Amino acid sequence: MSDASTTKMISMYLEKATAPLFLSGYFKSPPENFHTSEEVEIDIQRDSESVAIVIQDLSLGPNFNNSTLYTNKKFKPPIYDEAGSINAFDMIQRQAGQNPFVSPEYGANAVRQAFEIFRKAENKIRRSVELMASQVLSTGQLTLLNTAGVAVYTLNFQPKSTHFITTGTTWATGGATGDPLADLSALADVVRQDGKSNPDVLIMGTSAFQRFIANVKVQAAMNLRRGDFIEMAPQARGSGSTFQGYVWIGHYRFEVWTYNGFYAHPQTGTLTPFVNTDHVLMLSSNGRLDLTFGAIPMIVAPDARVMPYLPPRIASEGRGLDLTTNAWVSADGKTVNVSAGTRPLTIPTAIDTFARIDVTT
Repeated sequence: MSDASTTKMISMYLEKATAPLFLSGYFKSPPENFHTSEEVEIDIQRDSESVAIVIQDLSLGPNFNNSTLYTNKKFKPPIYDEAGSINAFDMIQRQAGQNPFVSPEYGANAVRQAFEIFRKAENKIRRSVELMASQVLSTGQLTLLNTAGVAVYTLNFQPKSTHFITTGTTWATGGATGDPLADLSALADVVRQDGKSNPDVLIMGTSAFQRFIANVKVQAAMNLRRGDFIEMAPQARGSGSTFQGYVWIGHYRFEVWTYNGFYAHPQTGTLTPFVNTDHVLMLSSNGRLDLTFGAIPMIVAPDARVMPYLPPRIASEGRGLDLTTNAWVSADGKTVNVSAGTRPLTIPTAIDTFARIDVTT
């Protein structure tokens, strides 16, 4: 019941938790990476850096080479499927930001709520894909947990153990101990030799970057006159990432990035960084990393009555996403259920072109 008091309603505040795409952005999704099959396969043909062997006499004939050897890898992607319900009785209530003295439009409110569910589902799945990219780049494996902390999906891409190491001497917070330049140079040589490609990207956790900058040997390199070995000029680039500058380490020129993207741990709810604070990820920007998307199978197309609640198919190779959307009505016509799902997989196709170092022993 209205009384003599007056109230002014100001604009609604909507807090959005965006989904970062920094690490998953290194995984590419060309058109052929969108599929409807249960599994994905890749044929891999590797090269070596052999030199031609001299022959002593033309009568001996040439040395023969084999160009038909390859290996085949097959993977079954994990499944994500998020849903929500819209009840007709809820639509009679005032929605956030609406004028309380305007009669509700049930259909408009339902469409609005449906698209809000899709937005939440999309962002949750994007964060999961970012987490998959993080795990691949830092371990070469996937271990996806449920809310009880149980690993419900595991996949070991079998990387070389020499690409995931811990420094022999901790990079001290005060900079007195550790040799970041030597450690990173040695790891870069491993990536170059195994992956046949020069690494040129460093993504540092918060603590690792502070330890790197504070290190006395790094400071000495920064202070060298007429030697642009380290050029730091931070720039925010979006998605929680900061481009810090460039550094020459041994034979390699690296882009240096830091990243403060977080996700809520599925078991504890604790905000957890996508890049461990003490880790440095090393990548080759031209190393092939694939992001594939499988459709969620559907036998029957959505009922024509629910089409207003469905967005167009959410698929984009540029944005790195493919969602199968669906909606259905309860038997009594009072509830609309909507869902969005996909079967993504971050595949380290060129698995030898990246590495990770933990800077604390």
